[in-house]
Amino acid sequence: MLHVLWDHPHGVTARELIEALEGRDPAMTTVLTVLNRLAHKGLVTRIGEMRPRRYVATARREDYIAQLMLDALGQAPDRAAVLTRFLGAMSDADTHHLRRAMRRRSSENN
Repeated sequence: MLHVLWDHPHGVTARELIEALEGRDPAMTTVLTVLNRLAHKGLVTRIGEMRPRRYVATARREDYIAQLMLDALGQAPDRAAVLTRFLGAMSDADTHHLRRAMRRRSSENN
């Protein structure tokens, strides 16, 4: 469901979210339950007091995924080994982008 919210930055109602879930037809109660759980976790916020409420993701997709990666890395007893394997599995294009980002970060810190 988060992917639908990320694709609609101005928010969606529960009905609009159901309609956007192509190939699926979840019950309204199921969608509202998931949205409430995401809200309790701080991943979604409700807009307005009137019904139907609109729901908006609280973080961008890139920020959420980056946090997942950091959380996974935080579980590793040997972070260096995990990073080495991760970098070894990256494409040349991703490695190039990472090098550019590291150089940019380095120049900002100096």
